[in-house]
Order: sequence, then structure tokens, then C-alpha cells
Amino acid sequence: MVAIPGPSVIPDRVLSAMHRAMPNIYQGELIDMSLSIFEDLPAIARTQSEAFVAVSNGHGAWQMALSNTLSRGDTVLVLESGVFAASWGRMAETSGLAARVLGGRDRLPVDPDAVEAALREDAAHAIKAILVVQVDTASSVLNDIAAIRRAIDAANHPALFMVDCIASLACDRFEMDEWGVDITVAGSQKGLMVPPGLGFVWASPKALAAYENADLKAGYWDWGPRRAKGAHYLRYCGTPPVQHVWALREALDMLQEEGLENVWWRHEVLAGAVRAAVAAWSEGTGIELVITDPDARSNAVTTIYTGDVDPDRLRGLAEAQAGLVLGVPLQGYDGQAFRIGHMGHLNPTMILGTLGSIEAVFVGMGVPLRRSGVAAAAAAIGPSITSP
Repeated sequence: MVAIPGPSVIPDRVLSAMHRAMPNIYQGELIDMSLSIFEDLPAIARTQSEAFVAVSNGHGAWQMALSNTLSRGDTVLVLESGVFAASWGRMAETSGLAARVLGGRDRLPVDPDAVEAALREDAAHAIKAILVVQVDTASSVLNDIAAIRRAIDAANHPALFMVDCIASLACDRFEMDEWGVDITVAGSQKGLMVPPGLGFVWASPKALAAYENADLKAGYWDWGPRRAKGAHYLRYCGTPPVQHVWALREALDMLQEEGLENVWWRHEVLAGAVRAAVAAWSEGTGIELVITDPDARSNAVTTIYTGDVDPDRLRGLAEAQAGLVLGVPLQGYDGQAFRIGHMGHLNPTMILGTLGSIEAVFVGMGVPLRRSGVAAAAAAIGPSITSP
């Protein structure tokens, strides 16, 4: 069992959909299916804005967002809350942009008041874009995107608002249009339940207007040909990623069948079970959640400090003896933590099995647990199973 924060477990339906012979890529079923995907992608981000698809990981989608809206020498404001917004900012710098970093708060989300203050100081509007992640998979923090939008508006600042939803899309609630997001970035391998290989960018009318004057446009990433009403292959800047197209169609069908609101609720319930387990394990052990604000904990991933417990030994035993792969700690958490990914194709059996295996390893390592985290998780999940 893989319980890392992406790539997530691929459903059998999605795997089966990929097992097909090569089709005609110029006309027929594949084209119709691909066009249906472009029609359905806006709903996943809760937007009326069109989506662009890159044959890439999420970092490719970062590049697409930057290169189509900004110009050399422009400044971006990076809202730090872990690892990945800062990484996006470094990509911006290597692309000819200037990055200002608004330092994050330890174990807490981005502070909207600090964002407003930083933007008010930018009276000349040198900042052209604001980069933030909804969920940082290193810290597992959930940033309040709506509150950040209110801060931008309070400062009356015209910068593009770009949000990385790579970890959170189809896991945590996200409302692109309602929250005033100009660019949404995501990848296929997490909440969308498709193997790595597709990057997505949703662009608002404001972002599309910025494209007209952007001078970072680069061949493959350029939106212009992808928006043309010509040959279908231009949407992918070449041969379509055939197996991924089949997979994504099946995954979108699964999300539509369940309903996006229900998908969010399922993630909320199962993430709550993880947090309940950690609370039980924490009594007298030094084990604790990294994120201290309960409202800023993601429903897609949880990062857990282990106190005196060696997290590397914990992960090694879990994989070797229990067949459970847990997430490694990323920058800033080395030797202190491990991560549980609870995103995408997930149900109570899978999460309780994950938590039970972790607890068994804790017991085997001699961790003096006072309460069962599995029992706490079961109690958290129980009402959702028995309710009508």
C-alpha cells in the first residue's frame, strides 16, 4: 500500500482504461474523448475559465503559468508556507523574473494581513503576480485562498493571483471563480488519480489578457497555438498523451459520479481520522501534527513530528514488514517527521489499514502509546458510515 502524498493510488478503473491499443490520433473516438476532457476540466477547478494541458509534471504547469503571463524583469511575490511556493519562485528567477519572498510563519499558514501590508508597500505596482500554494505537501499546511484574495483586494493591487493546487485539487475545497483566482495550477498524479505526466493550468480572462503583452512565451508552453481552432494535436503541442487521455477521462467520470462536494467531504472525513489517530498517539510520546492551527490542516496530506521516535526507522519497518510506503520528510523536516498522503482514491478500509500498520510498527518499536490511534480513527469515521 502506498500512502505517500502523490503519486496517489490509481483506481483499477483508471488502470484498465489505459490498457488499450494505439488509436487513430487524427480523428474518431480519441479526439471526441479528448475534447470532452477539455469541456469537463473547468468544473474540477470550479471555474468558467478554460484549461490548458501540458505533457509534464506540475513543475511544467508552473512554467506554463509564468511564461504566458509575465515579462522579463517582472517581479513576483512568493508567499512562503513550506517548500513549494519557494520552489516556484526560484523557477521564476531562472526564467528572468525577480522574486520577492514573504517569509512564512513556522507551522502556520500564510498570514493574509502580511500579504496586504506587503502589497500596500508596493505603491508602484512592481509586483505583477502573487504565487502561493493552497497546500504545501512538505508542511501539510492549508492556506486560506479566499482570505488572501480579500487581502489583495483590500490593498487594491492589480497583480495576478496564481495558486498551486497540485496537492489539493479534488481533495480540499477550491473555488477558482468565487475566490478570485487568476491562474490555477495542478497535476494529474494526486487528487485526479491519474499517473504522473499531465500538468494543468486554468487561466482567467485577466490572465488571458496578460498573455497579449507577455514576452516570456516559449514554443512548447505557448498558449496561443493551443487556443487555435485548428488541428486537435495543437492542444497538446504535438502527439496527444494517448494513455493519459483514456485515464483522465475515466478519472473525471469517477469524480462526476461521486460528485465533487462528496469527494471533498470524503477527504475531510478520512483526514479527520488521521488527525484523530495522531492526537491519540501524541499523549506522552512527543508525536504531534506539524500544523498547529486546526483550520490550516490539509485534507490531502498530514505531516507528523515523531519526537524521540526515529522516523526513518519507522518508515523502513513499515515498508519492509508491513508493506506500507509512507512519505519521506522534505526540506526542513529531515529526521523529524514522516508524511501520510490521504488523497484521491481512498476509502475507510485503506486509511484504517494505513493507521493500523503504523500503530503496529510503533508498538514493535516500543513506543509507549497510551491510547490506540486506530480506535480514535474508527470513532472519527464511524458516524460517516452509519449516517443516512
